[in-house]
Amino acid sequence: MAESGDGLSELVAVMDRLRSPGGCPWDARQTHRSLAEYLLEEAYETVEAIESGDRDDLREELGDLLLQVVFHARIAQEDADDPWGIDEVAHGIVAKLVRRHPHVFTDDSGAVTTADDVESRWHALKAQEKGRASVTEGIPEALPALLRASKVLARSEHLDIPLPDVVDLAADIEDEEALGDLLLVLVAAGRAHGWDAEAALRDAVRRQARRIRDAEGA
Repeated sequence: MAESGDGLSELVAVMDRLRSPGGCPWDARQTHRSLAEYLLEEAYETVEAIESGDRDDLREELGDLLLQVVFHARIAQEDADDPWGIDEVAHGIVAKLVRRHPHVFTDDSGAVTTADDVESRWHALKAQEKGRASVTEGIPEALPALLRASKVLARSEHLDIPLPDVVDLAADIEDEEALGDLLLVLVAAGRAHGWDAEAALRDAVRRQARRIRDAEGA
């Protein structure tokens, strides 16, 4: 049986060969910007594999996603002014995990007792580290509207910011399937009026984020 980590070392070596003189012209000409679309595509394909329940497909897609990480790290390693590679990437995430889990790696175990406590502390530590004035900062604008809405609401739960006053649809939602059907109907309603549901939700999330920042400022 191969030693743990051998596969990753082999992948790094293959990428080094592809980017080096005499390697692959296509790989050699790629940049962080040119690879961005592939990173996004592989992330979505990985999510699709998770949702399908096909573990062989998931293993393959995780490999494709890992390739993107190694590819970007190899490009960064070639930077003349500030080179760093896959080792620095790995060391960075290890340090972050240890720092964000003081209840595991220090004696501060009594501060959290549930998974919700852990998540709340994670966001608090992250905001403190990055000097952010609002919990809404750092959530990418480019996220799909539904995902961004979920993240904005999740990070602001402790602030108890009210949602817009609309008809209470939640009372009729009994399970996740019903929620999906409702979302589908809302998208269809938007199309019937000539409205873009994605854009409409994105605007609503922006309005909610402004309300959150106003409450934080107050």
